[in-house]
Amino acid sequence: MRASFPGESQEYRAARDRLLQQEVELRRATEAVAATRRELPPGGTIPEDYVFQSVGGPLRLSGLFSPGHDTLIVYNFMFPRDHTDRRPRPRHGKTALLPLLESPCPSCTALLDQLEGAAEHVAQHVDLVVSAKAPLSRVLAFAEERGWRRLRLVSSLDNTFSRDYLGETDEGDQRPMLNVFRRDGDTIRHFWGSELLYAPTDPGQDPRHVGTIEPLWNLLDLTPGGRPAMWEEQLSYD
Repeated sequence: MRASFPGESQEYRAARDRLLQQEVELRRATEAVAATRRELPPGGTIPEDYVFQSVGGPLRLSGLFSPGHDTLIVYNFMFPRDHTDRRPRPRHGKTALLPLLESPCPSCTALLDQLEGAAEHVAQHVDLVVSAKAPLSRVLAFAEERGWRRLRLVSSLDNTFSRDYLGETDEGDQRPMLNVFRRDGDTIRHFWGSELLYAPTDPGQDPRHVGTIEPLWNLLDLTPGGRPAMWEEQLSYD
C-alpha cells in the first residue's frame, strides 16, 4: 500500500517519499548496530561484587540479578551526596570552591520519570536498577516525591561502582552513564556502556548516549520544531 494523506501536494509527497527512504535506511542501521552490539565478545569481569545500600539492606551487585535473569541494566542517577558538600573543583581552567550539584539532575529525573512507566515491562525480561551516589534515604524521599513506585533504587555511596564504570569523574562529579552486565553462572561481566556520552559530538548535537530510549526526545524529533535548542527538563511544572 502506498501511503498518502488528505490534501497533500505532489511536492510534499515527493519529499516525504525521499524522507521515507532515509527512515528505512535508519531502521536498517539501527538493527545493524543492535546486532553488532549483541555480538560483542565477552567484556571484563567486575573487579568486585560491589555492595549497594537498598531498601532491604546491603545488597551486592550479584544480588541485583533476579532469579532467572542473566542481564542487568544499571543507570547512574546524577544525585548530590549532600546539599552542603563543597570541595575544590576546576572551573574555566582555574580551581574554585564550588558547591556540588544541589539537587538531582533534571535530565536524569525526566528520563527516570519515563522509565518508571516502562520498568514493569522491562522487568519481565531483564533487571533494571537505578544507582545514585547519595544517601539512600534522600534518594527514596525524592522517589516518593516523584511518585516512583516501580523503579528499583540503590545507593552506591559506599562503593566505587560509579567511578569504575564511568559514572563519576576524578573530581567527583556524577555522569549519567548506563551500563549493562551479563551473568554466566558465578561470573559477572560488563557487556556494554553508553560510551557515546564521552564521544565527540557534531555542532548542535547532544551526546544522545541514552537518547534512543527516551520517548520525550524521540517524540519531539517527529515534530516540525524538533528538539528545542536551549530547553532543559525541569523537576516540576506549573
